[in-house]
Amino acid sequence: MAQFDGFPGGCLKFLRDLAQHNERPWFNDNKQRYEDCVRHPALAFIADMDAPLKKLSPNFLALPKKVGGSLMRVYRDTRFANDKTPFKTNVGIHFRHESAKDVHAPGFYVHIEPGNCFLGAGIWHPEAKALAAIREFIADNPNAWKQATRAAAFRTRWALVGDSLVRPPRGFDPAHELIADLKRKDFIACMNFDDGEIEKPKFTAYVARHFKDMVPLVSYLCMAVDVEF
Repeated sequence: MAQFDGFPGGCLKFLRDLAQHNERPWFNDNKQRYEDCVRHPALAFIADMDAPLKKLSPNFLALPKKVGGSLMRVYRDTRFANDKTPFKTNVGIHFRHESAKDVHAPGFYVHIEPGNCFLGAGIWHPEAKALAAIREFIADNPNAWKQATRAAAFRTRWALVGDSLVRPPRGFDPAHELIADLKRKDFIACMNFDDGEIEKPKFTAYVARHFKDMVPLVSYLCMAVDVEF
């Protein structure tokens, strides 16, 4: 696999063009651009992330595979969507926990999209059993949660995002000091970054450095759902 020296300038250009021409004939005519500017460098980046990711935890996977690895598919599932455009206009890279069977488990994420590049860490849309376990764990271990989400390294660049309940979840005290967090349906933090970062040779080091700030959050969530960090 080719050495990763940053995404080529053509990556963002291709994604902008795809957003304007989100049609199968156009994509097929520009398939080689996708391979050269998006998929091949993304796979090289994933391979390059293996060593720094293992330094954070041995249980998260960097799989540089065209199908079934860390690189998410460019093809959209439009079966139940009102938007029938066939392609995603971003690059999604998910470093999953080794015990995860799908995206609904602790993980680290890289999102590349013109004007909306960001890093993510945590659990998005946990299923009911995991969601209940996380809420119980936060209620029982509030200080560690506050340390993970209120530390300076977190507050400077990151923010908790996602959906929340309108009312407190059943069985939890509405006056609990962390009721806003207990109402969350997603436990994921995101950090936006400038588009130009992806083209720098040290993009891998940049991502790894900021993922390190999320170790307290991700390890906390791993403990909550009873998997090894």
